[in-house]
Amino acid sequence: MCRFLMIKSQTSIQPAEILKKFSIMAKNSKSLDGDWQDDGWGIAWQSRDLDWNLKKSVHPIWDEEEVFSQIPKNRLFIVHARSSSFLHHKKVLAYNQPFICDPFVFVFNGLLREVSFPYPVAGNIGSQKIWKIFTGLLQQSSPKEALLRLVDMLLKNSQSIQALNIGLCDKKNMFVYCHYSMNPEYYNLQFFSSPSLKMISSEPLGGYNFVPVLPDKIICF
Repeated sequence: MCRFLMIKSQTSIQPAEILKKFSIMAKNSKSLDGDWQDDGWGIAWQSRDLDWNLKKSVHPIWDEEEVFSQIPKNRLFIVHARSSSFLHHKKVLAYNQPFICDPFVFVFNGLLREVSFPYPVAGNIGSQKIWKIFTGLLQQSSPKEALLRLVDMLLKNSQSIQALNIGLCDKKNMFVYCHYSMNPEYYNLQFFSSPSLKMISSEPLGGYNFVPVLPDKIICF
């Protein structure tokens, strides 16, 4: 299953050190079926005019450490390391997250089976379809309300869900939802908080005191 990281800092920081820790975590993390996050990665951050910048790669994040120092200082970073469930979906740059629809940035990981939406949804893979639905909901509701509606729809229209983790940033706030039905040590998101820095990560990063996110709640920070 994919791994993601959301960073919100009180002041602009250069993310290379944290990205290195995230890349080590992603390399060492193995899904329950033995798969790992080697199908590419992406990172979003704000430009000086507050638009989103986006960099994606089809290479494993741990093979591109030299790129980390090229990411400029910022207060917000959203990072995703991809693990594709299907061979024909691997190494496709367009499938790599984060996904952006200004002003929002979206990351997702999960394991949902036999999802049947009540109407046709554009997208080639599950994460694209979920994001397409989410963007429609975000046009109608506040981010928190839209996230609640999206989660309700996915829970009602999936035959089974082992995990459903969603992150959203609207350039000011970050919203996170975590759900799992098994193996919390792998599926539970982790939260780090200090007066100057807050992070959500799929797994703890070395050197930071992460705590598990409460499942089935929306966290805003």
